[in-house]
This record gives sequence, C-alpha cells and structure tokens, in this order.
Amino acid sequence: MLAMRPTVLMVDDHEGFRARARAMLETEGFDVVAEAATGEEGVALAADARPDVALVDLQLPDVDGFIVAERIRTAGTARLIVLISGRELSDYGDRFDGSIADSFIPKSELSGDRLRAVIG
Repeated sequence: MLAMRPTVLMVDDHEGFRARARAMLETEGFDVVAEAATGEEGVALAADARPDVALVDLQLPDVDGFIVAERIRTAGTARLIVLISGRELSDYGDRFDGSIADSFIPKSELSGDRLRAVIG
C-alpha cells in the first residue's frame, strides 16, 4: 500500500521540466523526494530515496532511460517505474514492450491524475 502522498523520483536532464513537473505533482498530492539530471545519478538516488515511483526520461545524456529503468528495477529501489519522453511512445518502436517499465507517459500528458492511474 502506498503512503498518503506517494513519493516520486524524477530522472530528467531538463531542469526546467523537472521544476514544472515537481510543482505540478506536489500540488496534486505527490511528494517529489529526489531529482536527478543523469541516469547514473538517478540509479544512485533511487537507492537512497526508495521512491514509490521513478519517473525516468528515455533520453538522458549519459545512459539510455531503458537501461536506467532496468537498473532501478533490478535493484528493487522503486515500486513502479514510469518512462517519460518528449517524444511519442511509437517513436521507440517495440523497445517499450520489451522493457521492464510499468508504464509510459508523454511529458506533455504528465499529470497527477495520469500518474495516479498508473499507481492504481
């Protein structure tokens, strides 16, 4: 069972997006417990923060987001992994279907309600 305010780790290299997403998610009932600008930092912060949800951008400067998601899942440091991108899911072909992520949300559609639907 998740806490009253589900905890979120954001892994995205765009500081402006992280700031907007943090403000929106916290207003909509989430607690953003950590932010990372790189994949490696995201994996390390997931181990420290142990969030309910890891939001992982697919296009990171150092490591592919699919790999970051796999590392977080293997370590068991986030309950759910949601991949995000400024691109559409179809741009990634079948890669999502073969991934261990729980869901995908385009950045333009990220909202508290959309994230809550994933959490269930």
